[in-house]
Amino acid sequence: MTALHTNPLFARLESAERVLVAGAGGGFDVYAGLPVALSLRHQGKEVHLANLSFSALEGLPTDAWLAPDVAVVTPTTSLHQTYFPERTLAQWLDLHGCPSTVHAFARVGVQPLRAAYTALLEQYDIDAVVLVDGGTDILMRGDESGLGTPEEDLTSVAALHGIPKELAPERVVVSLGFGVDAHHGVSHGLVLENIAALDADGAYLGAFSVPRTTVEGALFLDAVAHAQAHTADHPSIVNGSIAAAVRGDFGNVQFTTRTRGSELFINPLMSLCFAFELAGLARRCLYLGRIEHTHLIRQVSSAIEAFREEIVRQRPPRRIPH
Repeated sequence: MTALHTNPLFARLESAERVLVAGAGGGFDVYAGLPVALSLRHQGKEVHLANLSFSALEGLPTDAWLAPDVAVVTPTTSLHQTYFPERTLAQWLDLHGCPSTVHAFARVGVQPLRAAYTALLEQYDIDAVVLVDGGTDILMRGDESGLGTPEEDLTSVAALHGIPKELAPERVVVSLGFGVDAHHGVSHGLVLENIAALDADGAYLGAFSVPRTTVEGALFLDAVAHAQAHTADHPSIVNGSIAAAVRGDFGNVQFTTRTRGSELFINPLMSLCFAFELAGLARRCLYLGRIEHTHLIRQVSSAIEAFREEIVRQRPPRRIPH
């Protein structure tokens, strides 16, 4: 039990010396982990970054691979594609004088991703892992009316959950971007219900905001702006929305043509980091065992679809009444 003035997430990480902050769901998810990663670095900890990648990693040279399905991306990694968030982040880190390696996991099933995580944890003797989701679909347990895009998120959860405890004894999940998954069919009333259930189970570590007046908040805004400038044809809707909320914007704030025709609801809740114990979140996922032995991401998708077809009654969306 911690005091009210102590952040429970950082209290859990206080004794860790080497922390891995990893994006769970692919794309730009690792950017949502920057506020926590930067704060840990400012506390003097050794922080490593990783991301489940949507990029064409198979185009990287053989010497870029730490182990099967995990590549080492640096600011000078060969640019063989325009969409490469890991390289873009590495370049931004280098501009700010930070350690500038970002590890990229291939988009694979649970078994090979677990092996890739194991290799990375052993390589750097990691004490703790912070798994980050830009959005909230990582909190869906499986019987909701809409799951968003859970395949990569829960593959990451399952991969880490099955690694022996002596490797990275502390494992937590951070969700940043409350509300951004509405366009993927997620009911955020159900998200709140799930958070309450995790709290009742003792797995909720509280929430905190990312103010733009903090060093970490300001650097996060700069990193997102840099990424938008360098990936102008496919900027991150999730991190763009979070950044708009951190700036204090509100309502239908359009920042990319990718959201043309849809109405956004940028609001202060998007800048809240919700933190959880990974083991507690894993226990509440109803289909985690179904994806345990997968090797391909399409096998994960098929397993989730099969589980969904067996549900007699899905939990209907819950309207937030106020």
